[in-house]
Amino acid sequence: MSAYTELLERLKSEPRTWLVTGVAGFIGSNLLQALLNANQNVVGLDNFSTGKRRNLNEVISLVPSATRSHFRFIEGDIRNSKTCHQACENVDYILHEAALGSVPRSIEDPIGSNDNNVTGFLNVLEAAREQQVRRFVYASSSAVYGDAPDLPKIEGKAGRLLSPYAVTKAINELYADVFARIYGLEAIGLRYFNVFGPRQDPDGPYAAVIPRWVATMIKNEATVINGDGSTSRDFCYIANVVQANLLAATSPNPEAVGQEFNVALNDRTSLLELFEMLRSKLLPDYPHLRDYKPEHQVFRIGDILHSEADITKARTLLGYAPTHTVEEGLDVALDWYKRNLIGSPPPEKKTSDSIQAPAVV
Repeated sequence: MSAYTELLERLKSEPRTWLVTGVAGFIGSNLLQALLNANQNVVGLDNFSTGKRRNLNEVISLVPSATRSHFRFIEGDIRNSKTCHQACENVDYILHEAALGSVPRSIEDPIGSNDNNVTGFLNVLEAAREQQVRRFVYASSSAVYGDAPDLPKIEGKAGRLLSPYAVTKAINELYADVFARIYGLEAIGLRYFNVFGPRQDPDGPYAAVIPRWVATMIKNEATVINGDGSTSRDFCYIANVVQANLLAATSPNPEAVGQEFNVALNDRTSLLELFEMLRSKLLPDYPHLRDYKPEHQVFRIGDILHSEADITKARTLLGYAPTHTVEEGLDVALDWYKRNLIGSPPPEKKTSDSIQAPAVV
């Protein structure tokens, strides 16, 4: 039995109270669903700047009816310290997901990224300290590796940061380390690579690559690739990320506390490989994709060419063991997207003149 399977069994008989910030977002709502299914009590905080009410509604419809009353929602902003203190009251564990994601967004609005990802982070961290929360687990990012050329990416080896978003995540890690050493707050950072899965938003200029591409393929619109398509990423299905969060929050291993961990697969998929994987999986239901080709644009500033995670540290100290490969994750995610992006595709593919390429970092 895996460490995660054992944990889920134990949690069902040991209910605790968890705060999930950004609970209405893609990752936050999946964490909420897993925790409610494990009979946990959850406080959720979100201001709906990027999260969706429909995500919360979907989770409530999917979990056992007996656990729905275990969820208490606070509509509020992590930039408000009073709200953060309220949310942290009587909480055992914090899973901090609230942030303004996206490298391109941070390049266009560095002040907004800093306000949410640094000031907001510090507000939650300080509230966790004052409320004596057992452990604070937070979302970091593979962006902290910057332009370091080595593959796979190993914790402790980073290059120059390439975007304001990367700076905010690096600052999060610094603050968490300082709070651990000065105040004794147990904190663990999870460096997500390219997470995908159900409830990931396909819309908007900062949409992640997989949901955006699925949407454009289904709707017979242009699928845009930045560069020649050789760019590669370590795509990680959401179930693996949920596992890492719960293991990190509850790990009895003292060596895991105060650390940062890569959360991914230790694998790489190029954008051209991803495109063909999606096209072939969607083709049986969408025959217009038989001769469908991507369109290419120039490589985007702030992006890196290749990304792959070494997950040895997470395996060793947390017992992290990914349950889904990219293909297995896509099979589950595509079922969700096909149910939620149903529509009659136009007879001719639209051009990319007004279409912005999705985020892949």
